[in-house]
Amino acid sequence: MIYETADDWTNAAHKRVLFFGMSGLGKTYLSNMLRANGDWFHYSIDYRIGTRYMGEHITDNAKAEAMKVPFLRELLLSDSIFIGSNISFENLAPVSTYLGKPGNPEMGGLTYAEYTRRQDQFRTAEIAALMDTPHFIARADALYGYPNFICDTGGSICEWVNAANPDDPIMRALSEHTLMIWIKGDEAHTKELIRRFDAAPKPMSYQPEFLSRVWDEYLSNNNCSEGDVDPDRFIRWAYAQALDHRQPRYAEMAKWGVTVTADEVSDVATPQDFDALMRRALERR
Repeated sequence: MIYETADDWTNAAHKRVLFFGMSGLGKTYLSNMLRANGDWFHYSIDYRIGTRYMGEHITDNAKAEAMKVPFLRELLLSDSIFIGSNISFENLAPVSTYLGKPGNPEMGGLTYAEYTRRQDQFRTAEIAALMDTPHFIARADALYGYPNFICDTGGSICEWVNAANPDDPIMRALSEHTLMIWIKGDEAHTKELIRRFDAAPKPMSYQPEFLSRVWDEYLSNNNCSEGDVDPDRFIRWAYAQALDHRQPRYAEMAKWGVTVTADEVSDVATPQDFDALMRRALERR
């Protein structure tokens, strides 16, 4: 780890951290709070994915839908209108909308083949964005003069790494440049995350092996074919399975860094609170 002790953290001229864990437990909350303080650079993996690595896919998909409308088709072919995604730190909907949901096309579903193709695009994009972290650390310092750096990762980071392998290229690159911090939820947080997701299900990205397994199980359990699947019902069911699937993977990643709880994060209101939390996390490691 780049900070072995609490004193290492306190005395560091440059503090560099990476937050990981399920979405909704405080990664972006901490990132926004520290960024607002003025001396932390906030590198959002999801924003990088949507702007650098999947922007063209997202825009082309929107154009393909527009081309189905004769009025818009004519304007597009004559270069009279422009279509693009208005992605921001606060609005990452263009990425999740593009990922989509598998199932009945009349209910907004994609074919499973198209769904998995987009999943693979996202996997490639997220790995590339994660591996860009050292570049952005250097860029934030050299170009903008930020002394401190936050890497705010997506919940699917654990799907692409093998943290049990000491030579995993992603884990090595990230741990050599940042203190990796797992924001861990408890059973009550898990229930709340499921409640929120049930109320407003959104597309997510999953490890291919996991996705194939839950898709086959869903079709078998419901005795249905691909075209009969209710897209929202499937992704609600898959999300609940994913919470159990991801916990041991996050726990293995946490061995490369430190762990804080979502309750501890909710008590952090200032950069000074965050420093104190990091000291405690390093002391109890």
